[in-house]
Amino acid sequence: MLRLKLISMLILYLFSVNIWGTSILQDNFDMQKECLARNIYFEAGNQPLAGQVAVALVTINRVKNSQFPNTICEVIYQAKLRKNARGEDVPIIGQCQFSWFCDGKSDRPVDSDTWLEALGIAYNLFDVNVIDITEGALWYHADYTLPYWANQLNQTVVIENHIFYR
Repeated sequence: MLRLKLISMLILYLFSVNIWGTSILQDNFDMQKECLARNIYFEAGNQPLAGQVAVALVTINRVKNSQFPNTICEVIYQAKLRKNARGEDVPIIGQCQFSWFCDGKSDRPVDSDTWLEALGIAYNLFDVNVIDITEGALWYHADYTLPYWANQLNQTVVIENHIFYR
């Protein structure tokens, strides 16, 4: 299984083109990579490599788009907030860009193999230029849901059980 994962990573290196813009390069690469890995882990940890890369590319595409914040972490943690009983800002359940961040569950990865795979993908996406398999998608959803916004956007591609839009 590890060999298959390494071969998949090699394929990313072989079929690469430049998708990075200078606006997404930040001083703190490690924090940005960890944020991207968390998003991969929670949004697509159960997906094959293509599905995980696609989710990461949507995050990167958002950073490059003026409708969204300028860093990976800001894109991922973009949410409507409320004050809790201790006066802390917390995300409102169901009001986040990525559902895992405001589902009320722990945001700590628990499956170490999946977490290490997500970290590897995130770090590789910073170190190599890949073809955008989402065709510039800024949004996606699982195929078992139909968000209110889906009919207003152009579908670009379906990867596993995620449908991508721009």
